[in-house]
Amino acid sequence: MRHLIGTLVVLALAFPARAQTKFALSGENTKIEFTGSKPDGKHEGGFKAVSGAAAAAAADPTGLKFEVEINTESLYTDTDKLTAHLKSPDFFSVKDNPTIKFVSNKVEKTDGGGYAVTGDLTLNGKTKTITFPAKIDLSADKLALKSEFTINRTDFGMTYGKGKIHDDVKIRVGVDAKK
Repeated sequence: MRHLIGTLVVLALAFPARAQTKFALSGENTKIEFTGSKPDGKHEGGFKAVSGAAAAAAADPTGLKFEVEINTESLYTDTDKLTAHLKSPDFFSVKDNPTIKFVSNKVEKTDGGGYAVTGDLTLNGKTKTITFPAKIDLSADKLALKSEFTINRTDFGMTYGKGKIHDDVKIRVGVDAKK
C-alpha cells in the first residue's frame, strides 16, 4: 500500500494538473442569432439572455468545453407579432421550455484550419447531438468564436407552418470573451 501511495505521489509531481482557463459567457459577449425563411421572405432574430462558461486546460481549442444556457423568454425578432408567435407553443413554448442548452463533448480540428464543435443541444424539450463548424481563437486571456450553421427546426418538434415555412434555420454564434 505504501508503494502504491508513493507511486501516485511521484506521478502527481511528474504530471501536474493543468489549471483550467475559464471564460464566463453572457449576453454581453455571446451572440446567438437566427434567420428563419419562407418562400416570400425571411425574418431575423436572436436571444438576449445567454449564460454559461467555456473552459480549456491550454491554449488549444480542441480542449475546450462549452456549457451554454439561453433564456427563451429573451427571444427577439424583427417584428413584435412574430416574436410573440415564436414564444407560443407553436414554436419555442417558452412557458414549458424556459431554456435552451448546449453542452459540448468534443472540439476537433478540421482540414480547412477551423474546428468542428460537437455537443448536445436541448431545444423545445428535445435533445439532439449536433456538430457545427467554427473559427476559434483561444489564448490564456481571450476566447473568440464565430460560427454559422443550419439546424432543422422539425428535429426539435417545431412543425407549425410545414410547407409554408422552411424547415432549415440558419444559426449564427459569436463569442468574444475575456478572462
